[in-house]
Amino acid sequence: MNGKISLDTKIPCSENASSMGGSQIWLDVRENLSVNDMLKAICVASANDCTVAMAEYLEGSEENFVNRMNIRAKELGMNDTTFKNCHGLDEDGHLTSCYDISLMSKELLVKHHKITEYTTIWMDTLRDGKSQLNNTNKLIRNYMGATGLKTGSTSLALYNLSASATRNNLSLIAVVMKAPTPKIRFDEASKLLDYGFNNFSYFEFGKSGDIVDSINVNKGVEKNVDAILNDSCGAVIKKGQEKSLEQSININNNISAPIYEGQIVGNISYSINGENVGSVDIVAKNNVKKISFWNITTRLYKNWYLLLRS
Repeated sequence: MNGKISLDTKIPCSENASSMGGSQIWLDVRENLSVNDMLKAICVASANDCTVAMAEYLEGSEENFVNRMNIRAKELGMNDTTFKNCHGLDEDGHLTSCYDISLMSKELLVKHHKITEYTTIWMDTLRDGKSQLNNTNKLIRNYMGATGLKTGSTSLALYNLSASATRNNLSLIAVVMKAPTPKIRFDEASKLLDYGFNNFSYFEFGKSGDIVDSINVNKGVEKNVDAILNDSCGAVIKKGQEKSLEQSININNNISAPIYEGQIVGNISYSINGENVGSVDIVAKNNVKKISFWNITTRLYKNWYLLLRS
């Protein structure tokens, strides 16, 4: 939250926020809820009143917050999206697409993965147990590996869902819009996720720190240094394609000391049927100092001493 607020920050409720229709927890202008409780209500129960209260607190007004939403949408490449409000209730010109929702969902899950601590809640309470929360996303209870993400419904947009799930390190997002019934949106999202899990997998090519080779070091105190993967590397591939995986290693074997830990000494790329599916830098595992006159003298003396003893 960039230090602006914390999960314990108390958020007030304005008359505007309390007047929101649709899904809500009936916020009262006399109460303040923590950010933690606001996020619970928004993610689990689609609370429009909490959404507006948060927007007003963060940017001073809902209008200012919506302007920020539209700027961020363009930064993410959501070119079919125009936000007119922060809660999603019907309003002329408030538009988006399945593709744009998937972009936004991916950004949320990858960059702000703590959100799944809220989107995976099935039932909870607020206000010391006086208010019950039930997740509007039924897949959280019924779909193996479900991590979220968000439902939405209005009279014009009908029933919509951005569904996310993770199995065996593969994370998928399925977006369904304008389904005629809640059941259909969940059924169609399940079918899309099933297709993804049945046909694709996440294949890890290597892990950060894996040794690729040992390379010669010219003019170094040590003659060799281990070359390791700088990062873990993998890709989503069609099941069975791992048999066609090829790797191409490019290492500079003519390097001279000093060498520094983490210094790039090459790269490795991975391809399937000629198509590049990933690449990662190869770096030096440790420092190698440049040999000095003192090092040379010491080494010669050591060799001479060993020769005399043999």
